[in-house]
Amino acid sequence: MPQVTVWYDGGCPLCSREIALMRRLDRAGRIGFVDVADPAVTCPLDRADLLARFHAREGDMMLSGAAAFAAMWRAIPVLRPLGLAARWPLCGWLLERGYRWFLRRRPVLQRWLG
Repeated sequence: MPQVTVWYDGGCPLCSREIALMRRLDRAGRIGFVDVADPAVTCPLDRADLLARFHAREGDMMLSGAAAFAAMWRAIPVLRPLGLAARWPLCGWLLERGYRWFLRRRPVLQRWLG
């Protein structure tokens, strides 16, 4: 059973590339990856919410945005230090600000990569 489950937008070329990298790094199979763009997938939250922001469940905690990325990083040994650092309030705040900045630019980046 995975220690972290992530929900991602498989219809987003940028997201798909990032998840492909995370799959390669997750050699121990600690992460369960769920493509929310697949209509056959049952979602724990509203599908639109899951498509709008990155979400992950770590243990019994549902996380979104930078906190969800940090949970995924903690499950991958080479990225674990970054995931642990994200628990520091200032670091977590900066990562979330960066993630929100990225979300505003995501549509343009998707068109470039699509």
